[in-house]
Amino acid sequence: MPPGTTILPHDGGLLHVRQMSKGGDAALRQYELMTIHRPELSEGEYREKVLELSAFLASQGAVTQETDPWGKRRLAYKVDHVSEGYYTVNRFESEPDTVDALRRVLLLADDVLRHKVVRLDS
Repeated sequence: MPPGTTILPHDGGLLHVRQMSKGGDAALRQYELMTIHRPELSEGEYREKVLELSAFLASQGAVTQETDPWGKRRLAYKVDHVSEGYYTVNRFESEPDTVDALRRVLLLADDVLRHKVVRLDS
C-alpha cells in the first residue's frame, strides 16, 4: 500500500481505501503571504522576484487570487541592519504541502528579509 493511504471500515463490513495528503484532506485552502524583499533591489528586480514567486506557486499547483505590491516601506525595526524593504502581499489557494515547500524556498532566498504565511479562515 502506498504511504498516505488510509483504510477505513465501511458499514457493510467492506473496506474503503482513501488517498490522503500529508496535511489530511487534499482540499485547497486559502492563504495570505507577506514578503519583505531587500531594499538594494531595483524596482525592476523586485517586480521580477514577485513574478518568480507567483510562478513557483503556480508550478506547485497553487491558484494565485491577488498580488498586492506595496512598494518600498520603512520597517518597524531593523532586520539584519536594514531599515526598509519592498513589501508584497499575495493571496492564494493551495494544498498544505505547497505551503511547506514555499516556506523552504523563502527561507533560502537571499533577497527576502522576512516572510509570513497565514491560513485564512473560511
